[in-house]
Amino acid sequence: MPKYRKPGVYINEISKLPPSVAPVETAIPAFVGYTEKREKNGVVLNNATPVKISSLQEFEGLFGGAYGDNLNVTLTGKSTALADTSISVEAVNSISPYNLYQNLSLYFTNGGGPCYVVSIGLFSQDEFSGHPSDVIESDKLLEGLKKLENFDEVTLLVIPEAIHLNQTERRNLHESMLAQCAKLKDRFAIFDVVKVPGGTVESDVSTFRNYIGSRNLKYGAAYYPPLKTSIKFKFKNERTLIADLRTGTVYPEGSTLESVKNGSLADINLYNRIVKEIESKFEVILYPSAAMAGIYVMVDNSRGVWKAPANVSLNAVKEPTVRISNVQQNHMNVDVNSGKSINAIRSFIGKGVLVWGARTLAGNDNEWRYISVRRFFNFVEESVKKSSGFVVFEPNDANTWQKVKVMIENFLTNLWKSGALAGAKPEEAYIVKVGLGQTMSAQDILEGRMIVEIGMAAVRPAEFIIFRFFHKLQKS
Repeated sequence: MPKYRKPGVYINEISKLPPSVAPVETAIPAFVGYTEKREKNGVVLNNATPVKISSLQEFEGLFGGAYGDNLNVTLTGKSTALADTSISVEAVNSISPYNLYQNLSLYFTNGGGPCYVVSIGLFSQDEFSGHPSDVIESDKLLEGLKKLENFDEVTLLVIPEAIHLNQTERRNLHESMLAQCAKLKDRFAIFDVVKVPGGTVESDVSTFRNYIGSRNLKYGAAYYPPLKTSIKFKFKNERTLIADLRTGTVYPEGSTLESVKNGSLADINLYNRIVKEIESKFEVILYPSAAMAGIYVMVDNSRGVWKAPANVSLNAVKEPTVRISNVQQNHMNVDVNSGKSINAIRSFIGKGVLVWGARTLAGNDNEWRYISVRRFFNFVEESVKKSSGFVVFEPNDANTWQKVKVMIENFLTNLWKSGALAGAKPEEAYIVKVGLGQTMSAQDILEGRMIVEIGMAAVRPAEFIIFRFFHKLQKS
């Protein structure tokens, strides 16, 4: 109470509004990978520095575009007329494994919003040849992942270029992602199941299950198979050589596609034909993790984090590279031995390409089987944690306990009204307990511990829809 020492009129503002829980963001992914450049306003950024962006255009400004592969184009024909010209295209070496740009494109196309990008290295300027793991270094990816520990806003971890690592390196990276999620308890990892050339659905899934380990599985989800996308294959005109073998050759040895487009002998119709041939031959195939990050963002924003990110169509995806049958998905979705569920991307007639799975890697865990349940608890735990900071060093008494209890109950009531919690009335949907003899002993209070117990009946997805039919006998 202020001390009044002279006559006059005094005003005291009294707060009648109780403290409240502010909902945190639920879908802020972080992508780790290689980029063309790494600079802001002409200043080179430090290696592996997480940078927040909100669009693909912003990514291009900071990190550049896609890697331009080296191609050879051969023109043959009995004359230089376009109608007589045949076009063949070949890659000079292997196609580059740098695909973070394409994955970010797929992410934004599927509903993605603000996210973090961690550039752990720049494209090698040499023509790519050999194995992808020659240029995709696991140590650098781990370094980028480590930097994300200090960024509290991140809620999803995505490392698309991990598919290029060997199995041992990929296992270490994936297990490190799960470990970070378990340590911080505010994020979730999205994984890709690698398709091995010549392998089957069963063998690809078994390989992933065997190497991923068995710790912290509730903090991650895996998707299969790779997807054929409508994203355009990226190449550079100046690095695409033209071999003109037509009768009446127009373009001399050493000419590039740039000269066909903009040179003194430019032929825009021929250029368009060549580009069309390149794009038809080199289809961009990407794994699902980045697209799924976009789906998570879109579903969270439109329905809520408690809605399973499944039975949703994918944009910019023509079809999965593998058509998964019902029998095969039985094996993927439920595994009695390892319990590591793998979510399928499937194509359905009249529906398009759909996400057809909603399980975490802890597929046999009754508590943490579903992605939406795990991420919903992450959301509530982080929201309550951040909103309870005012209680630190407050008197550990009944008044403080009641403030905290009411604050959390109001937050959970609003979630129940939004459909996030099951139950016909609030007391069936959640319970909040705090107090001496309930959650704390006298010793706890003496040692400065205020313990709050929160129980929630989180809604779960209807994964198996069962209709039961029977004959109804006619009554006379």
